[in-house]
Amino acid sequence: MKTDEFILAERAEKSGGWRQQAVAKSLAEVNGSIAVPSHGSRWRKLMAFTGPGYLVAVGYMDPGNWATSIAGGSKFGYTLLVVALVSNIMAIVLQSLCTRLAVATGRDLAQACRDAYSPAMSWFLWIGAEIAICATDLAEVIGTAIALNLLFGMPLEIGVLLTALDVFVVLYMQSKGFRWIEAYVLVLLGIIAVCFLMQIVLADPEWGAVIRGFAPTTEIITNPEMLYLSLGIMGATVMPHNLYLHSGIVQTRKYGSNLEEKREAITYSTWDSTIALMLALAVNASILILAAATFHKVGRTDVVEIEQAEALIAPLLGSTLAPILFGVALLCAGLNSTVTATLAGQIVMEGFINFRIRPWVRRMITRGLAIIPAIIVTMLYGNKGTANLLILSQVVLSLQLPFAIVPLIMFTSDRKKMGALRSPLWLTASAWLVALIVIFLNLKLIYDVATGAA
Repeated sequence: MKTDEFILAERAEKSGGWRQQAVAKSLAEVNGSIAVPSHGSRWRKLMAFTGPGYLVAVGYMDPGNWATSIAGGSKFGYTLLVVALVSNIMAIVLQSLCTRLAVATGRDLAQACRDAYSPAMSWFLWIGAEIAICATDLAEVIGTAIALNLLFGMPLEIGVLLTALDVFVVLYMQSKGFRWIEAYVLVLLGIIAVCFLMQIVLADPEWGAVIRGFAPTTEIITNPEMLYLSLGIMGATVMPHNLYLHSGIVQTRKYGSNLEEKREAITYSTWDSTIALMLALAVNASILILAAATFHKVGRTDVVEIEQAEALIAPLLGSTLAPILFGVALLCAGLNSTVTATLAGQIVMEGFINFRIRPWVRRMITRGLAIIPAIIVTMLYGNKGTANLLILSQVVLSLQLPFAIVPLIMFTSDRKKMGALRSPLWLTASAWLVALIVIFLNLKLIYDVATGAA
């Protein structure tokens, strides 16, 4: 008599190494909706694949990243720029694996976990992914509310409640087509980039120190406070929900089914995400550079709150334009992140447990889970509490990273699952190095918190 495990093994052999066959397409309503030219120049093909990488790059400008970068720049100057650089390299490696998994198997990362692991493990990973998305949404809620307060004087509590209305913006764009969502994100990214460029020009940083800030130092590991902020920056950059997101939205391209077409899709999609992440690094680093050049330079090493930073920028830079640019960029960052969190939430819920609900219901549930703690902390502790909550949300993201990274590497290095599109050895080795670094830093952080060192 065949045991359950034997039956599962037989099924895995028949289904290319998976415990069960794929049951649905990722983001079915837009899957394969964007045509890719079969002929034409490389530039034309690259343009067809351009878009998903910029949605991933939104994670670099998430409001939670502002809190960690402002705190890091004001307290330690340019030292933590190397963390932004390393995080960027990690992101490039991991996002390339997401592309490879999606194109080779037709599954997003959540679906792959469901089809490869037991139901119990899938539910465990799903809960962790949902926690990460709620942490992301929490940062967006607080960041958008702060931006509304800075620009229009709106009380934080009211701003937090108004963030629930963004669901209608996302739903409208989804009804128009996925290219509308990508265009919306690109426009807001452009506004953020211009705002920070103008602020950097006003701040006039010490460029020699900026360059030295990209060099590694052991102090990041030995200084618990610096490590805590470094993990926050890493969590805000290499975000776990981005891994699920990218492996789903890559499949919006109609790239063909034969091996050559899939190889081409992987190449162009990887270029898309790499270029987007390199451009995003400039903006991500600009937040830290601005804080270092403005606050650390004059001895203000205690700036950890976004509102505090905005209030100090005008007198320190001698320009009334700087706070406006700061607020506009923050508002755009919050609105942008809303789109990616919504899509990631849909991919995770449908992928892990094959549970489908209306997008607006899904969005309201996620946003409600973020609004409740934000309102409570805002009412009880004010601005100081929201700043600490922002940084904590980013550390939560970092702690969730291994649960997304390890399965991703295991799937993409498995010949049975990936076939001829399995990751090359150098890429797999690089990805495992990234995973080991993340896990080591997380264990170090947990030890420091447990012993009271952090």
